[in-house]
Amino acid sequence: MTIDPRTPVVVGVGQLNQDCPASEARTPVELFGEAVRLASADAGHGLANRIDTIAAVGIVSWPYGDPAAVVARELGLTTARTALSTTGGNSPQLLINEMAERIRTNRADIIVVGGAESMHARWSARKEPKVELVWPSYEDPECADTFGVDTAGTNAWEMAHQMFAPTMVYPLFETALRAAAGHSITEHQQFVGDLWSEFATVAANNPNAWRATPLSSSDIATPSRANRMVVFPYTKRMCANIDVDQGAAVMLTSYDTARAAGVPAEQLVFLHAGADAHDHWWVSERPSLADSVAIGVNVRAVLQASGVALDDVARFDLYSCFPSAVQLAMKSIGLRGSSGGDSRPLTVTGGLCFAGGPVNNYPTHGVAQMVNALRADPGSYGLTTALGWYATKHSAALWSTTPPTNGYRRIDPAKTQAEVDAIPIVEQANAYTGTITIEATSVAIDRDTNPTVAIIAGRTPDGKRAIANSTDADAMRSMCETPWEGRSVSISTRGETNALDN
Repeated sequence: MTIDPRTPVVVGVGQLNQDCPASEARTPVELFGEAVRLASADAGHGLANRIDTIAAVGIVSWPYGDPAAVVARELGLTTARTALSTTGGNSPQLLINEMAERIRTNRADIIVVGGAESMHARWSARKEPKVELVWPSYEDPECADTFGVDTAGTNAWEMAHQMFAPTMVYPLFETALRAAAGHSITEHQQFVGDLWSEFATVAANNPNAWRATPLSSSDIATPSRANRMVVFPYTKRMCANIDVDQGAAVMLTSYDTARAAGVPAEQLVFLHAGADAHDHWWVSERPSLADSVAIGVNVRAVLQASGVALDDVARFDLYSCFPSAVQLAMKSIGLRGSSGGDSRPLTVTGGLCFAGGPVNNYPTHGVAQMVNALRADPGSYGLTTALGWYATKHSAALWSTTPPTNGYRRIDPAKTQAEVDAIPIVEQANAYTGTITIEATSVAIDRDTNPTVAIIAGRTPDGKRAIANSTDADAMRSMCETPWEGRSVSISTRGETNALDN
């Protein structure tokens, strides 16, 4: 088989954790720089000194105009170009898909993609005894080469109804999925606990995981002092853990450059295809809160371009900020999971709850761990997905040590997006007084286990989507005990929002 010399390959990956007193903690760019060094050491063969592009995932835990420029100076790569992603958990995969296309078209030769966060240090510094973090922000201008859509994830009407924190929105997907599956609350909590226990087991065997403790289904699904209910139906152990200090980097180059440098064939992992698309931007306009059209569009495009069937994929790393994110992907892709008799891993890291969720940069860890898994299982295929905002922005890629038959395929985003956009949006009811049929609920719980506010999403008799809030304690407790999805209720506009009628 003849391999296109410009086919992008991963030659090195690096990951690290930092768990130390805040006074000793390294800054995010220092962690990023160390991750680049680790990826460079993994690649070897003098490639580190030839890096021509550093693409950084947007850092949240400290402000930087151009974090890649800081790392480039630290590593002595004074001529390296820089790139930066906007906010979103899809960003690392988007950057990799884009940078791979630059390699394929000979616009770059050796690229490092990655990032880091020091959220654990930031939050630890606020606790007694408090620590003042004197970290430089540098004077670099904003990076001009920026990738991604930076539009806000919620509209004003959603925002007014508390639909802005991910912990409030993803439970809406979860309860919609619960209703679609026909589960009782007990059945669905057991299902989610079982699923997440599998993720915790993977993390326990991942040397790069932040938390390496196996947890049973009951440990995850049962509320306790160490596992409080955050927003029903999610306990703390069902939510992404961004309280981590982690860095990761992936080094990409062309097949020809890698082989000319002497990188062994068994070290190379090929990127076969990459795709990106977003679901209808506003959650309240999506046809179903139990589905993601864009994930399926991306994955089908990647597999078709690669000439690989879904059954041929040996392992996955599905973005896993919350259980509903994984279930949306499974449903959209057509994966049954272990409960349906499919034993293929859905994560290679353990996911954002257990392996660690360093804000936007988790997928870099997912790709790095996938590279390790594929090197250990030559010839197999691995699929990675990533998402941003509220299951809004999506990216996917297929990987293998086996080279692609037709070279790397960067799926035209206009094509995938057009397929998603062809699905009609649901008109929003906005200010509305009348009856609705409930589709999904989300109930915030305070630290004293009291419900504080609920979000209700439903359909009006003419099919529009209405959202409303409730602060009625009895109603909210009932939502946590018996599914309200499918019920007909009355809401009315009160001031600037809709509210459930008592």
